[in-house]
Amino acid sequence: MHVKQIIIRQPSELADKLPSLHDTDPALLLVFGSVEHLSAAGFSETLRDSFPRAFLLGCSTAGEINPEGVADGSCTITALHFEHIRLTEGATRLAGMEDSFAAGQRLGREIATAGLKAVLVFGPGVKINGSALVNGITSIVGPEIPITGGLAGDAAAFKRTFTLGKAGVADDNVVAVGLSGEQLRFAHGSFGGWEAFGPARKVTRCAGNILYELDGEPALGIYKRYLGEHARGLPASGLLFPFAMLGEDHNATGLIRTILGVDETMGSLTLAGEISADGYLKLMHASTDKLVNGAEQAAEAAATMLEMANPGVAILVSCVGRKLVMGNRVDEEVEAVGAVFGNKALLTGFYSYGEISPFAPGASCKLHNQTMTITYLGED
Repeated sequence: MHVKQIIIRQPSELADKLPSLHDTDPALLLVFGSVEHLSAAGFSETLRDSFPRAFLLGCSTAGEINPEGVADGSCTITALHFEHIRLTEGATRLAGMEDSFAAGQRLGREIATAGLKAVLVFGPGVKINGSALVNGITSIVGPEIPITGGLAGDAAAFKRTFTLGKAGVADDNVVAVGLSGEQLRFAHGSFGGWEAFGPARKVTRCAGNILYELDGEPALGIYKRYLGEHARGLPASGLLFPFAMLGEDHNATGLIRTILGVDETMGSLTLAGEISADGYLKLMHASTDKLVNGAEQAAEAAATMLEMANPGVAILVSCVGRKLVMGNRVDEEVEAVGAVFGNKALLTGFYSYGEISPFAPGASCKLHNQTMTITYLGED
């Protein structure tokens, strides 16, 4: 496996910098960039013309991650050449939030192949039920296949995001690549660092990822009371105060849910993933130190899954809410991950509206919010 990376600061630099990747002869280009880059005229066409045999996979971001740390308004392109790994690509149009499960099934059918070992998937960051998407893919490829990736961002505007796949750049496509081959080394880790506070509130009315009532009251009203003056900044300020999902026994399930939108008329909250109708929710907050420690634990979880004899790539997908909390210290969580992998992995990734990963090796894949999720991809 051979990996090489370039960082584009201005969209106009793309054509000039791409030739430096030609010696890699990439099978896959991983692309994470700001909306300005992905929506620039001719972006995907320039990539396709330069690398007609490579699969394209990526999305727009709420911040780009590279070995130097965190950037805004840039585009990181990582070229991967494989000796033995085989790839299958898929893309499907997402007709709306209610189409999420079916879209996952369509995508799963495209990438399902004999010997499938793992899946990388990226979806729009708005108008999507990320949990249903993951469940749809799993229903086709099976729960034993690890699925990792995330939902696109648009610098915390929550208006229009983009993905990049075999059909080019689109604001309504879910894209994926399936990886197979005995020489594939695929590891993952996911950890948060947030702490719950306040009382547990019973979910009394919800539908999928729409939360209507807590303890019999409109969910938006209760949430605004907790946020106080921060409520004026909704939905963006909701990234600072996600929900912890609790079971019927009030014990944490390990899942966190971020607010993607509010409906003032219905008094409801739209969350990034599904909510249990029989469960409870609790507000959360975090400190920078705890989030950095969480990122380090995610890296350690991925690193302990395998012996990294050969250098590979580490794909970091971290929630935009973490970026907002950490502010000018956000580079620290990337540095913590880099310290774990050392020279065994080239870092790439982005800040997202949802992170996709199993909890642990052998566990089912879930949509996470407010986590640092890491995928290590390598080859023997």
